[in-house]
Amino acid sequence: MKKMLIFSSLLVTSVYGFGQTPQAPKTGASKYPELEKMTPGMTEIWEPEVKIIQPGATSSDAPSDAIILFNGNDVNAEWTDVQGNPTKWIVKDGALISVRGAGYIKSKRKFENFQLHIEWKTPSEVTGESQGRGNSGVFLQELYEIQVLDSYNNRTYRNGQAASMYKQYAPLVNVCRKPGEWQTYDVIYTAPTFGADTTIYVTPPRVTVLQNGVLVQNNVVLRGPTEYIGIPEYFIKKHGPGSIELQDHGNPVGFRNIWIREL
Repeated sequence: MKKMLIFSSLLVTSVYGFGQTPQAPKTGASKYPELEKMTPGMTEIWEPEVKIIQPGATSSDAPSDAIILFNGNDVNAEWTDVQGNPTKWIVKDGALISVRGAGYIKSKRKFENFQLHIEWKTPSEVTGESQGRGNSGVFLQELYEIQVLDSYNNRTYRNGQAASMYKQYAPLVNVCRKPGEWQTYDVIYTAPTFGADTTIYVTPPRVTVLQNGVLVQNNVVLRGPTEYIGIPEYFIKKHGPGSIELQDHGNPVGFRNIWIREL
């Protein structure tokens, strides 16, 4: 062992010289070109220019690129019953009123992704309770229901009250006005997509709803089409564009100022 230590000491001395501290061999570091200094203009996108549309005079008025589905006059211009025939719903004082037994109505036009504005009113004369009071609904693509109900001092199951995604999501808050007062829904809807399997979403439908200017559904992911009995996932079926449907549930619920923007 002693001989080996002496040999190692001599080897170090022969390489580095007497009295010198061993140094690691220097390696030449490769030098990359310096990056160009960032300027504000490097992250400014000018083209294409954002499309210009004219907003409505108020938040309830339709912007210039909206499709007017009901303006207080002829319901049959844009709506039919579910069989495609003229509807028996009536127009009174600029409002479209559901008629008991007349059935659902649907828009003649079909949509996928959209922004929808619709105003509704339950009867000022209160009759019934729970689901029997001012009941109707707005169906997106004929399949996914936003509940319409008189939920002012009217207790019912939370995922069936006004502004619920019926039987799926309760609203974040109850922001209903009194019976007989006009209320608004502003809806942002993203349609589902499908792959080869026609009973499974590739991307599910998503819905955001503001009621009377208050967020009540925050980009919720729907599990499947609205069902009164059963689990939504059991009833998924591939579909494309669909109509907006309004429900006849036996109560004379009024609708007005209905417009939509395709996204």
